[in-house]
Amino acid sequence: RPAPLRPVYAASPLADTAGWVDVNKHTLQHNKYQNVFAIGDCNSCPTAKTAAKVAAESGVLYGNVRKLMKGKALKEGYDGYTSCPLTVGNDRLVLAEFGYDGAILETFPFNQAKPMWLTYFLKKEVMPPLYWHGLIRGTWRGPGLFRKISHFGTV
Repeated sequence: RPAPLRPVYAASPLADTAGWVDVNKHTLQHNKYQNVFAIGDCNSCPTAKTAAKVAAESGVLYGNVRKLMKGKALKEGYDGYTSCPLTVGNDRLVLAEFGYDGAILETFPFNQAKPMWLTYFLKKEVMPPLYWHGLIRGTWRGPGLFRKISHFGTV
């Protein structure tokens, strides 16, 4: 993990001793302040700080804030999903997707550790519109649904 940039919250009661917003790593709810949630680079979840992480966290955040507002128990769970696309050639890419404790969370039903043109195409042509038109607008909540479909509900 990169060193925190020490933003304004780092010296506040919201932060843990390392300067991250102190949240439960599964619910994303603050460990002390029930009405505070955090996603993305600022939270204390022990994962890589990536846009894929934010996408996956956003669905959990959406569900849990709705439950909190209705007075219901939080049960949306963030599994630590993050993705690191690794370009290994001019048109080949390894799509590394993983969760907490190094759990492999591949979206597609093929070996994503093998460099492929298809994963390069996804990174270059499919993912940018997902992030810019889906994540920014709040409609893309990560690949969890696609993972369940492509693995026939076994993950």
